[in-house]
Amino acid sequence: MILEGTILTGRSFEAVEGRVVVEDGEITAVEETAVDSDDIVAPAFVNAHTHIGDSIAKEAGEGLSLEELVAPPDGLKHRLLHDASRDELVAAMERTLSFMEQSGTGAVIEFREGGVEGVRAIQDALAGSDLESVILGRETTDAMELGDGFGASGANDSEFGAERRATRQTGKLFGIHAGEVDSSDINPALDLNPDFLVHMVHAKSLHLERVADSEIPVVVCPRSNIVTGVGRPPVEALADRTTVALGTDNVMLNSPSMFREMEFTAKLYDLSAREVLRMATVNGAEIAGLGGGLIKTGQPARLLVLDGDSDNLCGAQNPVRAVVRRAGTADVRRVVHPMTE
Repeated sequence: MILEGTILTGRSFEAVEGRVVVEDGEITAVEETAVDSDDIVAPAFVNAHTHIGDSIAKEAGEGLSLEELVAPPDGLKHRLLHDASRDELVAAMERTLSFMEQSGTGAVIEFREGGVEGVRAIQDALAGSDLESVILGRETTDAMELGDGFGASGANDSEFGAERRATRQTGKLFGIHAGEVDSSDINPALDLNPDFLVHMVHAKSLHLERVADSEIPVVVCPRSNIVTGVGRPPVEALADRTTVALGTDNVMLNSPSMFREMEFTAKLYDLSAREVLRMATVNGAEIAGLGGGLIKTGQPARLLVLDGDSDNLCGAQNPVRAVVRRAGTADVRRVVHPMTE
């Protein structure tokens, strides 16, 4: 397969006119040459933090606090999940996964509620999807063993030492929410030496230095944090100290569109378009251990092709900035997946 147009290459997303050659799901060549195509070829997005089970309850819970919305076991989300049938849950997740692919996402890190049955449900939802997934089970180590790791709710909810030891023994990922509501659970989360942290809205100087010393990556979800009213994560300060990736968080609160997450982040923070695009692609891929996330020979071909001559993108002078701050689902021509090409 050959893709032609303006290619956003490497970690700097240098824009070159040319083609990308893909063989057996791998980028085998990136050739700079004159081509007759207005397409923009970028890495497909990696959504580094989702709760897709919430697909049954989009925009539910207006006016509720974060604890009332999502705190286990009695938050609105958990009550709705408990009351829904398995078929309803799977069908709703299938539609969310379909939308994610249509909007340029190639891979996702999912925190999956419901123990073993929750992991099985999303595996069923993914059966007809080309999306790559990293499923982090919750609630039990059995869910972790069935999935790709463990996604902890927060160190104030439980000690999580046994779960962390289990992920080490199996070589699987351990991620944990920290600093979403306040700072009280950040140090206990860091003490677990997780593979990554999520949110860190209330990180203070001490926590930032611990993150820098440990080089633990952080996934931020700025739109979600604003919607729930917990505050703004210190994204610039985190990005100065460690790898930062973007996630869209709960589907009940936000559309799982990385276009929207990038645009919001780029306009809310003093970050370059290249920094934000890295947060939406290669940084998430590295956290997930998936490879790819950038266009370079030898990398998996997880790619996004945009119509650079769409009414929205035609005339764009800076393709990286256009992808981050302007592009949307309507501009997507196709998403290329390494396992299907």
